[in-house]
Amino acid sequence: MKRTVTSHLDLGLTGSSRLVFSVAVAQGAPLESESMSVLVDGQSVPVQELVDIHGNRLHVLQASGQRVTMDYRAVVAGQFDVPEVNDFDQITFLRPSRYCESDSLAPTAAGEFAGLSGAPLLAAVSDWVADKLTYVAGSSLPTDGAVRTFLGRQGVCRDFAHLSIALLRALNVPARMAAVFAPGLSPMEYHAVCEAYVDGGWYVVDATHLAPRQSLLRVSTGRDAADTAFLTNFGGALTLDGLEVTATVDDFGTDDGTQLIQLR
Repeated sequence: MKRTVTSHLDLGLTGSSRLVFSVAVAQGAPLESESMSVLVDGQSVPVQELVDIHGNRLHVLQASGQRVTMDYRAVVAGQFDVPEVNDFDQITFLRPSRYCESDSLAPTAAGEFAGLSGAPLLAAVSDWVADKLTYVAGSSLPTDGAVRTFLGRQGVCRDFAHLSIALLRALNVPARMAAVFAPGLSPMEYHAVCEAYVDGGWYVVDATHLAPRQSLLRVSTGRDAADTAFLTNFGGALTLDGLEVTATVDDFGTDDGTQLIQLR
């Protein structure tokens, strides 16, 4: 499997700011090629790569100007080795988090999914979230969590993922968010999915059903959107004036929604 991905961000900036991009494919990808460039007012600037506690690659710079553009391209030839699961993961991704209030949703989860476990549970949660929510672009706020999404009955990919994660954690299933490139997604954008730990591995739950899970390419992993945002700004005022994402794969395969599929 060969996947080719690109990202372009066009940002307006007022004042000095520390920018953190999380757009590069995750550690361990079998990269055939990779490049990133950042321009501030047309001039190339140095970017520092850091790795956070979840293993995500962050690209950080201090910018002072009016216009910032970021371009990223990677070709990934092959599949990731699936990372080992440690004891810390199984604690971190069971706890409630900012956008995944599993404690508040525990009665709902217990009532809807009693007696289910493993693959049947993941399928049931995916189908239930897909049935309860309507995908509506622009319908949610950046501060919306799983509870507000559940009450509002609509959202975008991060909202579908947050609700899935919260329900699974409420059932004592470790669950986390993964930001991904998603070949086949339309309209093309950054995408977010849930990963749940069952039967000794992490498996994708994507209640949006908008792209084949087999070809998804991991960018970042975390408790929720707070850990996986593609851009974070500390300082001056920032506007997102342009966003372009592409993701292609040489072999889509088929996804009937019933299989256990890992991010590879």
